[in-house]
Amino acid sequence: MNLNRRSLLTSAAGLSTLAVLAACGGAGSEKGTVGIAMPTKSSERWIADGDNMVAAFKKAGFDTDLQYAEDVIETQVSQIENMITKGVKALVIAPVDNTSLTGALQQAADAGIKVISYDRLIRETDNVDYYATFDNFKVGELQGGYIEEKLKLADGEGPYNIELFAGSADDNNTAYFFDGAMSKLKPYIKSKKLVVRSGQTDMDDVTTLRWNGETAQSRMENILNANYGDERVDAVLSPYDGISLGIIAALQSDGYGEGDKPLPVVTGQDAEIASVKSILAGEQTQTVYKDTRKLAKLAVEMTSAAIDGKKAKTNDTESYDNGKKVVPAYLLKPVSVDKDNVEEALVETKQYTKKQLGL
Repeated sequence: MNLNRRSLLTSAAGLSTLAVLAACGGAGSEKGTVGIAMPTKSSERWIADGDNMVAAFKKAGFDTDLQYAEDVIETQVSQIENMITKGVKALVIAPVDNTSLTGALQQAADAGIKVISYDRLIRETDNVDYYATFDNFKVGELQGGYIEEKLKLADGEGPYNIELFAGSADDNNTAYFFDGAMSKLKPYIKSKKLVVRSGQTDMDDVTTLRWNGETAQSRMENILNANYGDERVDAVLSPYDGISLGIIAALQSDGYGEGDKPLPVVTGQDAEIASVKSILAGEQTQTVYKDTRKLAKLAVEMTSAAIDGKKAKTNDTESYDNGKKVVPAYLLKPVSVDKDNVEEALVETKQYTKKQLGL
């Protein structure tokens, strides 16, 4: 009995050890495990990012440890520290907050773990090897340029009323999106062809914490109540689809979209299904599509190169100063989408099926 019991315990311990090794990539994969830290599941794009990376890393011979922090900074720090303890080969991180990972990433550096900043730049640390992202300034240019085009501002039309929204202040991308859009819109604001009746034109006045749609809805409601009376909003710069839907909800509650009060031009980003359907229904006007399948592939290429001690492919080694170093980056191209090119941009590329979009 004692011998059998000892054999069973030994076998169980062996199986437990194998399980731990497999979780760390020691036995379950050809190349080890990559830790993937994503900010939240509240946005469908981050779910897609995670799924795409798991599939791409698996194809490249890696196991993955995918974790979502639900926009809680402390949760993400803890998740990353646990990944380091497990012995991951590399970390791919889209930070909840861009300056809160310094301590955790020092632990990663001490353990020889490579770090890829994913979509959002991690700031205030030397311990970031590469940055995989889209051309974030271009995203803003596409949004601002769309408003310019639809209101025919370059043809001298106007004045029109516009309100401005930006992303979360703790996301490094927010300034790039806003600055890109304002590079198109600021000349018209200066010439009074665009009028911001709320007076809120500085980025610090228009940010939306955690990119939250309800926060945006509440702010839009306050702007309408305080500034618009008999006036009408003609355009709203929105940096992200979730914010756009909150803005549209506030507008519709104020009677927009009915009778002689059409909805304004409303931009967006990420081509989330709900917003694409909104575009097709004539509500949201535009979104910016970023093919995260390509971004996942890029992250795998950068990670593999970093682990192997090789130089990864980059196309920008000057723009992304994180406060401690200029992080080598590769920028993918975003695509503007409205009702006229939904099928070409999203269906023909197999991002979505016609059934998913209700076409």
